[in-house]
Amino acid sequence: MSERAVPFHCPYCGETDLWPHEGPDGSCPPGSWECRGCLRAFSLKMLGLVRPQQAGGVS
Repeated sequence: MSERAVPFHCPYCGETDLWPHEGPDGSCPPGSWECRGCLRAFSLKMLGLVRPQQAGGVS
């Protein structure tokens, strides 16, 4: 398993020019990315795994 998953595109504008986001003190918070296209910073977080839904009903 990789240490950091890299997003393929910005969730806001779709641009692919993404870089790890550094805070004001030079640190890089986990899962933080910046888009150089629309100048937005965003974070990604894995919440967990989900169970597949069974067809035709609530599990």
